[in-house]
Amino acid sequence: MELTARINEAKYSAFRWRHELSIPRKLALAMAMAVVTGLLAQVRFPLPWTPVPITGQTFAVLLAAVLLGKWWGGISMAIYGGLGWAGLPWFQGGTAGITATGGYVIGFVLATLFVGYFADKYVRSRSFLAMLGLMLVANFIFIYGPGLLWLSIWMPGHGKTVASFTALLSMGMIPFIAGDITKAIAAAAIARGVTTKRAFNGEPDKDRWANWRIP
Repeated sequence: MELTARINEAKYSAFRWRHELSIPRKLALAMAMAVVTGLLAQVRFPLPWTPVPITGQTFAVLLAAVLLGKWWGGISMAIYGGLGWAGLPWFQGGTAGITATGGYVIGFVLATLFVGYFADKYVRSRSFLAMLGLMLVANFIFIYGPGLLWLSIWMPGHGKTVASFTALLSMGMIPFIAGDITKAIAAAAIARGVTTKRAFNGEPDKDRWANWRIP
């Protein structure tokens, strides 16, 4: 019991510390998370039928939302995308510039803003099941939405035909579903373990969380 209490207090102190940091230090954390995303982007598994490989980026994106919150998590992904588009070779495969995956990078920012909003605002969202649901919505709507839209524009512009919407899904989404669900489960489990179940940010449900069982 004493060990559990110490761990819970450490988690609360860490998130409270992050919340109260000065802007330069928050910016440093955002930059560090962008670097982590760039490193995980190099964990890639190319597929022969699509220019979009399986990578570890989305795992970093989901964790950035939880660890840094809405705005600074979003800023970390904006840094990642902006520097990559400017020429820093830390996109998947050590690439840079606006490529076939440009829409997904925009989606990283949107997904982080979405998950980070709930993670910071509601204690209840820090449960495993709630976090998993949020992460799946973020992944399959906020990342794949702009990702598929940009891919449908990029492909014809580079001499490649997209025969149908089904073909677009086969290139840009369907092959990655199992991997993305696995990464979301892992990220939700980590989020459940590292987040504090105490209010550190004036959360509106701060007086109700103790009456819930948070799986």
